[in-house]
Amino acid sequence: MESPAPGARCPVQEQRARWERKRACTARELLETERRYQEQLGLVATYFVAILRAKGTLRPPERQALFGAWELIYGASQELLPYLEGGRWGQGLEGFCNHLELYTQFAANVERSRTILQEQLKKNKHFRRFVRLQEGRPEFGGLQLQDLLPLPLQRLQQYENLAVALAENTGPNSPEHKQLTRAAQLISETAQRVYTIGQKQKNEQHLQRIQALLSGRQAKGLISGRWFLRQGWLLVVPPRGEPRPRMFFLFSDALLMAKPRPPLHLLQSGTFACRALYPMAECQLHRVFGHSGGPCGGLLSLSFPHEKLLLMSTDQEELSHWYHSLTLAISSQKN
Repeated sequence: MESPAPGARCPVQEQRARWERKRACTARELLETERRYQEQLGLVATYFVAILRAKGTLRPPERQALFGAWELIYGASQELLPYLEGGRWGQGLEGFCNHLELYTQFAANVERSRTILQEQLKKNKHFRRFVRLQEGRPEFGGLQLQDLLPLPLQRLQQYENLAVALAENTGPNSPEHKQLTRAAQLISETAQRVYTIGQKQKNEQHLQRIQALLSGRQAKGLISGRWFLRQGWLLVVPPRGEPRPRMFFLFSDALLMAKPRPPLHLLQSGTFACRALYPMAECQLHRVFGHSGGPCGGLLSLSFPHEKLLLMSTDQEELSHWYHSLTLAISSQKN
């Protein structure tokens, strides 16, 4: 039996060495990026939050809505950094998890913060002048306040990636393994909650935009609380006559068909009148033609208890997107 060559390491030792290299690389990245993150948090806390509080350029409610939990998030980073610099990754991240709720609160306030910033820049000349002056400081390196405000949510995603990598590359016998695994789990759960908040905010923006496009008393409150999936023009093919273009808005539970108002309409030009709202739970969908991916478009059949729709598009790819979106909406109502 051959003996291992001198200096050769067994597979277990090689795997441990790889883990250690990845762990060291991840730890270094976490430390370096935390220093830069804390520096940027400090710039906003010092040159915007603190000075605005002292000058009174914004009223306290507006200042709070604009920056939210910024100073508390800055404080959490200040607590974390010494642990990272001392190589106490598990202890540092475990303690940092006590502050994760700040990131959830910050995410819930993002849209309000963006709205306040836009409103104040537009109507408050003293605030507008102040922001331009601060952004011109060399410390900001050309960054604007609107570039820096999303920073905590971007950093949360980095925390998740780095904490998971640290936990995965820390041996189970290490005293930090349990701390890092638990921290990675808590940070990932928070990142998922923040993502969900962001999706709900985007959906609410879509609903507000669509509601503004719909006119008439029938449209009021019609889409409130729904989950938007898709919109676009399709041709409705009647039993007799020529196909008619209609705007369709697809939600997770319903398909709304709307007709454009006349361009010369005195008050409602550019809007749409709701013509029908079809429940997706009662829909049976079939692709009549357009399976081959050719250039001739296609036709979809949507059957409801009291009506049948034939929807056509000359764009094959667009029709395929509609087919998949409709299939998703129908399946979500049957689960």
